[in-house]
Amino acid sequence: MPDVRRDARASAAEHPNRRWIILGVAALSQLMVVLDGTIVNIALPDAQLELGMSDGTRGWVVTLYALAFGSLLLLGGRIADFWGRKRSFIVGMAGFAIASGIGGLATSGGMLLLARGFQGVFAALLAPAALAVLTVTFPSGPDRTRAFAIFGTIAGAGAAIGLLLGGVLTEYLTWNWCLLVNVPIAVIAIIAALFILKESRADGDTRYDVPGTLMITLGLGSIVYGFSRAELGWGRADTIGFLALGAVGVALFLWWQTRAANPLLPLRIIADKVRGGTFLIAILQGAAMLGALLYLTLHFQIVMGMSPLASGVASLPFAGSIIVTAAILSNVIGKVGPRILITIGPVLSAAGLLLLSRVTPDGTYLAQILPGQILFGIGAAFVFVPMQNLALAGIQPRDSGVAGAALTAAQQVGGSIGIAVFTALYTSAVASSTSASTANPFGGLVDGYSIVFIAAAIAMIVAIPIGWFMVRVSKEDFTAGEGAVHLG
Repeated sequence: MPDVRRDARASAAEHPNRRWIILGVAALSQLMVVLDGTIVNIALPDAQLELGMSDGTRGWVVTLYALAFGSLLLLGGRIADFWGRKRSFIVGMAGFAIASGIGGLATSGGMLLLARGFQGVFAALLAPAALAVLTVTFPSGPDRTRAFAIFGTIAGAGAAIGLLLGGVLTEYLTWNWCLLVNVPIAVIAIIAALFILKESRADGDTRYDVPGTLMITLGLGSIVYGFSRAELGWGRADTIGFLALGAVGVALFLWWQTRAANPLLPLRIIADKVRGGTFLIAILQGAAMLGALLYLTLHFQIVMGMSPLASGVASLPFAGSIIVTAAILSNVIGKVGPRILITIGPVLSAAGLLLLSRVTPDGTYLAQILPGQILFGIGAAFVFVPMQNLALAGIQPRDSGVAGAALTAAQQVGGSIGIAVFTALYTSAVASSTSASTANPFGGLVDGYSIVFIAAAIAMIVAIPIGWFMVRVSKEDFTAGEGAVHLG
């Protein structure tokens, strides 16, 4: 089997512009996968009303996608490595489009939930394939740093862009188009992939770790479900039972990875301190961002009375601050190194979230929302710009798919757990609130939103020492050969 990294260099030399087109195709798929985690947030009130879903079921429209996506990503990464990155990309994109079409035509809550689950399944194949293609296309040098900065920016801004796009589609068409819009995007990406991408796959042993897949899927699924039950009570038997089952499943998975002949997630990928710290920050960032954006959207529509379009536009400063800041940081990271950025980012994000926690039922957007949004977005950019490069630094071509999957899994599972935990905190806060009154009917809801923003800020505060003490990478090492750092 030829060396994938050598083939990537040769391809880039023959077609100097090809790899930037590949970046565009990969970025398009990443945008679609990420924004689908939030695009339905705007449409949820309309979809809930039309399909007759309860408040509890409504939350699963978001959680089920993230759960299926996150829990199957490691398997998707290995399939991409062993079966072929181009083939996995195309199949994942096609399956994602079909599931999106089914969801957009849903006539019941159950049908919508089923479609969202299958969206997550195919996204788990598509996302690591796209990132693996990018990894072998940009094997080294400043172009790699720039490419991953762009890719990371799209991953970060995609969630907020989803809110805006969801608002436009819901306002001028129907909520169904928040899912149907994926179909034409997927067709464009598939056609481009057929002509632009070159096949690559890992060499050596390509047997799949089926026991490991079952263990980690059961473990992560049980943890997220246990947290979702916590909204009914932290001391309930089912809450404790599922959380315990999940912890056992994850523990068994880690034990099995030390014994499996061809492990699903080779522990060398997460054992390195720098990469391990990056994954931990990804979990916390995913939890804070997806949870905060969900409840900020609810505040816009329910408390502030915004239309779906106005709600999407109101979320735009978050995405805009990520994009503008990332453009600046992509030219700075080589001079200051990733450690400073990934430590400062959570500080800024936590400050922005704490500003958002001061919301009141009668507060204005400019005074109470906009400053916190912008600060939160700037902080997120500080994290996203170095994150992709750090997570894939020093990775052998054979492991590029599963390493990229591990990072995306950390973000998605973090988002799933974050939404579940924040929902439990929100429900508890609303139930115990004394702020609701005839004159101020939204007081209880706002108390719940405030608690969510505070909890998200705490998650970011926890990330600060992780960035400083674990991501100890100098700027010289970061910009050294292979476009990465020497880890281990």
